Amino acid sequence: MILVTGGAGYIGSHVVKELVNQEYEVAVIDDLSTGHRSALPKDLPFYKISLLETDALRQVFKEVHPKAVLHFAAKSIVSESVRDPLNTYYPNLTGTMNLLKKMLEHEVNNLVFSSTAAVYGEPQDVPITEGHPLEPTNPYGESKLFIEKILADIAAVSGLKYVSLRYFNAAGADTEGQVGEDHNPETHLIPRVLASAAGKDELTIYGNDYPTADGTPIRDYIHVCDLVSAHLLALDKLLTSEDYRAIYNLGNQRGYSVLEVINKAEEITGKRVPYSFGPRRPGDPAVLVAGSELIKQELNWKPRYSDLETMIETAWRWHQNHPGGYAD
Repeated sequence: MILVTGGAGYIGSHVVKELVNQEYEVAVIDDLSTGHRSALPKDLPFYKISLLETDALRQVFKEVHPKAVLHFAAKSIVSESVRDPLNTYYPNLTGTMNLLKKMLEHEVNNLVFSSTAAVYGEPQDVPITEGHPLEPTNPYGESKLFIEKILADIAAVSGLKYVSLRYFNAAGADTEGQVGEDHNPETHLIPRVLASAAGKDELTIYGNDYPTADGTPIRDYIHVCDLVSAHLLALDKLLTSEDYRAIYNLGNQRGYSVLEVINKAEEITGKRVPYSFGPRRPGDPAVLVAGSELIKQELNWKPRYSDLETMIETAWRWHQNHPGGYAD
């Protein structure tokens, strides 16, 4: 049995879908604060709890007896973490420590951890490799970095094996159209661009005075299905290794500015994307581009959907078929 925390969220639900496709037994924990129960198979063992609920979490481990945990549950909005740091630090750190305590009590030694490129802060070198200095510029990044340190310390004195995956910008939707991205409020750029193209809202671009070619920030986008494949490779490595600890970047080693994404979305949808400029968001670096060679070398990860067109096209198709998100 594989236990997935935050499994009803955007990335978690895509991973759960593929785990089920590969005939893993799966159970999901999610408090549904941002996730959607309807993103998951109806017959899947599901626990609507928070990782802060220690008694309920203990009961889950007694019932599920997992052999590995994929840990996605977190407060992940950068701007919210800057505005209200405690509301990010407390659930991210305390929730993860509660989870780790239960894992150790039940001798569950395999963990795939959902980390972030936000641990690097403002890049000193591009592309950013795993050896880049770790200097987060926001509490969200700080919380994920501290969890990575906790994992290393626990692994040094226990049987814990883990892979920490530092995502850059997840994008796109399930290529079969069954699962997609539905946040309220939506903070990710591509679904916000597509909502503007669909006539729902005018897009606000946060800052046009960055030191980039067109003044808008540059990000490395990675298709959610390529994130999924990396998680399953990491899981397989943990389950087949006696001792394994690793940290990997997940990106495509190419960056696109906000205006480049808008132009591509207009080309794909055939619709105009109305936008205006607003002030920068605190804690947003100018450029984030991944160096992802390490996971390609060590786990033979091969991204299949690395072009921006596929990311936007699959997201657009899902939003067109689900204009109300999972409410449909």
